[in-house]
Order: sequence, then structure tokens, then C-alpha cells
Amino acid sequence: MSENITTIVDCINDNCPMPLIKTRKAIMKAKQGEIIKVIGTHEQSYEEIPMALDAMNLKILDRGKENGQWYIIFQIV
Repeated sequence: MSENITTIVDCINDNCPMPLIKTRKAIMKAKQGEIIKVIGTHEQSYEEIPMALDAMNLKILDRGKENGQWYIIFQIV
């Protein structure tokens, strides 16, 4: 990923609703243009966080799964 990630939100081993809560806190602290990467292991959060980002009109730059974990990278606009 060529963009510079400004914040990493570690949600590994967190269950709902913690990944979404941590993601929202990071969004509230972030400034326009910052790029946030959320990493986690809870499958339901991998589906819920993109829906929440879409509702907030935030653009997902990348998402995927590797080594038993998932990641979602998005930018604050």
C-alpha cells in the first residue's frame, strides 16, 4: 500500500462491539487526509466496520485477510 498510514487501530482478539468502538474513536481524533488501518480477528467486525464507514461516507482504500487476521484501510475526508 503506497499511502502513508497515520494510525493503526489494533482490534486483534477483540469481539463486538469493541472493534467498531475503537474505529469510531480513531475517526473522531483523526484529521482530514489521515489514513487509518484497522486490524482484527473478529469476523463479524470485518463485515460491520465497512458498513459503518460507508454510512460515514469514508472511502475504503484496501481491505483483506492474511495470517488469520483481517485489515481495513480507509481515509478521512
